[in-house]
Amino acid sequence: MKITIIGCWGGYPAAGGATSAYLLEKEGFSVLIDAGSGSLSKLQHYISIAKLDAVILSHYHHDHVADIGVLQYAKLVEYYVNGMDKVLPIYGHRKDLAGFSSLTHEYTKGIAYDPDQTLEIGPFAITFLKTKHPVACYGMRITDGESVIVYTADTSYQEAWIPFAENADLLITDSNFYAGQDASKAGHMTSIEGAAIAQRANVKTLILSHLPQYGDNTHLVKEAKQYYKGSIQLAKEGLIWGVE
Repeated sequence: MKITIIGCWGGYPAAGGATSAYLLEKEGFSVLIDAGSGSLSKLQHYISIAKLDAVILSHYHHDHVADIGVLQYAKLVEYYVNGMDKVLPIYGHRKDLAGFSSLTHEYTKGIAYDPDQTLEIGPFAITFLKTKHPVACYGMRITDGESVIVYTADTSYQEAWIPFAENADLLITDSNFYAGQDASKAGHMTSIEGAAIAQRANVKTLILSHLPQYGDNTHLVKEAKQYYKGSIQLAKEGLIWGVE
């Protein structure tokens, strides 16, 4: 499977950027994981909206769902211009009923996932872990039967990440704070907390994402290298891991 980073900023997009969004693909099946601010514009560099098969959301904070509304408009335009009436499924949790109800529109349909059960979407099987965040949020462990990707979404550090991410081929972590800062109050992690999870979970590759707009982001990698000895990359738009 292949994952392409569409947006990687936390809170709001840096100039010309987008917040959390990741395109997961295998054998012609495509899933957008989160749909943050600016992501719909960026997404179209890699896939047409018409070819998107599903969307799955970790939670309903704006930096993860801001472009759901414009995606719904895009599907409506598809119908009016091309007669395409394919309904796009958008998977979300029901812990926030207002957020969940907003997922259904003329050509999108909100589908609730059960965080205690494995969700199968196309060739992917997804299990969930409730994160430590001010609102209900779920990290994901995704497999196609060959490789494993773990996405922490937004979270403070918790020991539960170690078994959840064990032996993953790729771990995408919340790295919204630098070493020495207190990330837990905001429900996020520092570079070294994500790195510690990767090291203890025996992860093969670590990508630091949900990045801060201030400071020098390359320092996040330098900090993480003190705790994790595997391959580390700083998230950026267009970064691809794996093969389709």
